Amino acid sequence: MSPSSKPQTYVIITVLVIVLGIGAFAGYTLMTPPAAPTESTSIKITALDNAGVLIEADGACIYIDPIDVPSNYSLLLADAILITHPHADHYNSEIIEMLQKPSTVNIFPENMSAEILTHDGVGVNPLDTVQVGTINITAFYMYTEVWIDDVRYASHPPEANWTSYIIDINGFKIFHAGDSKNITEYNLITNQIDVALLPLGPGCQAMADLEVVDAIAKIQPAYFIPIHTSSLTAELFIAGFSDEIQECSSCVPFFVGHFDSHKFET
Repeated sequence: MSPSSKPQTYVIITVLVIVLGIGAFAGYTLMTPPAAPTESTSIKITALDNAGVLIEADGACIYIDPIDVPSNYSLLLADAILITHPHADHYNSEIIEMLQKPSTVNIFPENMSAEILTHDGVGVNPLDTVQVGTINITAFYMYTEVWIDDVRYASHPPEANWTSYIIDINGFKIFHAGDSKNITEYNLITNQIDVALLPLGPGCQAMADLEVVDAIAKIQPAYFIPIHTSSLTAELFIAGFSDEIQECSSCVPFFVGHFDSHKFET
């Protein structure tokens, strides 16, 4: 697909320039706190396989990390497809092509240059924004790091500038964390997220469980839906950690099985 085949006027990219001084994390917030939506909006979230999610709102279909999507989803073509990073359990070229229409906006971390070229995409770094119709999409930080005996293990290194995403639909904000568990930058979005989609995997399940609770304590979302796991594990996590979540937040956790949906009326 050549670059001229997509109406680029549909995409507005704004790079947010952030100046952080010493100790800036303590008082800085990325966005203003969530305002009441400007109009009544029905927002439908469907859990796909692994970390995949479909968001339907304002007449638009926004896919995040779709893989192994059944062929009947070709009836729900994408207005935007957001990819967090190039690992095969988050990026599937054939599925992206299946979901295309002429105006689809394909958004990738900027360092996925080959994939951007393949899919006539838009490259972003953390804190860049893209406007798709009435929906504002902000790329956010996404990485994992573990230090053991002064040795760093980073399957998602910070320097790759891979991205999670914040999807703002008339003031209702959905955060998809990609593979991030509990990172310092979550302090930037405290009390600003309505629905947090946080991964229980990959990696050590017990460690991931504890990191997710800590992430909820930082973000303080109104709702939490687990992703990047099996339906059974997600259900067991909700049953097993609801008390811990309530102790550190007012967040309401709930389970959405693969290819099931939950609708929010805002």
